[in-house]
Amino acid sequence: MNDKLVPDSFPDPVRRRAIKALGATALSAGLAGVAGFSPAAFAASARKIKIGFVTPLTGPLAPFGEADRFVIDSMREVFKNGIAVGDKIHPVDIIVKNSESNPNKAGEVASGLILRDRVDLMLVASTVDTINPVADQCELNGVPCISTVSPWQPWFFGRGAKPESGFEWTYHFFWGLEDVIGVFLDMWKSVPTNMAVGGLFPNDADGNAWGDANFGLPPALAKEGFKLTDPGRYQVLNADFSAQIAAFKQNGCEIVTGNMIPPDVKTFWTQARQQGFRPKIVSVGKGLLFPSAVEAMGNLAEGMSTEVWWSPHHPFKSSLTGATAAQFAASYEAATKKQWTQPLGFSHALFEVAADVLKRTQDIERPEAIRAAIASTRAETIVGRVEWGNGPVRNVAKTPLVGGQWVKGKQFNYDLVIVSNAAAPNIPLGGKLALIS
Repeated sequence: MNDKLVPDSFPDPVRRRAIKALGATALSAGLAGVAGFSPAAFAASARKIKIGFVTPLTGPLAPFGEADRFVIDSMREVFKNGIAVGDKIHPVDIIVKNSESNPNKAGEVASGLILRDRVDLMLVASTVDTINPVADQCELNGVPCISTVSPWQPWFFGRGAKPESGFEWTYHFFWGLEDVIGVFLDMWKSVPTNMAVGGLFPNDADGNAWGDANFGLPPALAKEGFKLTDPGRYQVLNADFSAQIAAFKQNGCEIVTGNMIPPDVKTFWTQARQQGFRPKIVSVGKGLLFPSAVEAMGNLAEGMSTEVWWSPHHPFKSSLTGATAAQFAASYEAATKKQWTQPLGFSHALFEVAADVLKRTQDIERPEAIRAAIASTRAETIVGRVEWGNGPVRNVAKTPLVGGQWVKGKQFNYDLVIVSNAAAPNIPLGGKLALIS
């Protein structure tokens, strides 16, 4: 199989064994329904299917792509004998490109995948800075695209779509701002506070969506009786949060929320402690998702809370390997010696959906046939059901969301404990939200 992963994969032999074990279960599923399968018999008649995958492997968004090397290697093992489409077995080439956490670079590599590599299907993950430029290139060039790991509003409205029309070629699965707002409110209402909230919203697509006066946090918080202090948009990789901290102190904010990249969370929280600002709750999207980001904050991270899209405790399993969420997380930890991370499940699910779509495609030579298969997807994945047609708009499929809090861990420095599951009671609680000491 053509290996175009950038950069090189881990050489750890334990990791190789874990990937091989994951892939072995999937081979029979990938070839199911094809009588008398023989790779040699089909090699000459079935052309290679090319799947493009764009993800931030380096730069400030690299924590989102941290697990992707593991996922890609496991997917190459899963697809090493090809995939059944109709009555043929097609070899599969996964071509991975690094967005470098840069929107311009994301659009550039997507254009190359489309025009030079001529991919049949585009996959893209991790924040609107990566997925929106890629999706725009696919929409422009008529290439089927599936994206994930961004609230759907900045992906949909941020690209100028209207609910009555939507998009032709681009489809997205994840949760929405309405879901994270519900999770945060559920956590906050479980403990006593003065309901004064400080908002930290960067001047980017995510921050502008979270702080939007119409569909973001402000109207939802006001409706529930919370008073929001919004000091205005700050620039990403901000070095000084003194003005925001002063505003929060002046208004007695006992809760801080927002959507921040990991370096900005660390800078803000370090300066807040230095300047004597000690809120009871800090619930931040994006920047508190990852063990690596939390560990970088040292003891300051204990008690901070965030949304939880996926965890080993989610009651789902892979349609490709049969591994449960717990088994998949454990295989990642054993292979990499790193703690599980939330994007791990969604990167795997992207390829689950891709495999499901390709197997149901009526004519692999027609992009319209791939698009039709995407629209009719009803896939049970390691992150839950992915089904377009029941979402808030036709191009969006929703996945469940719960809330979690970072506490001192046993095997690792911190554990992310699920403390809110009102919106998804099938995902078990691990504890209750505690105020930051």
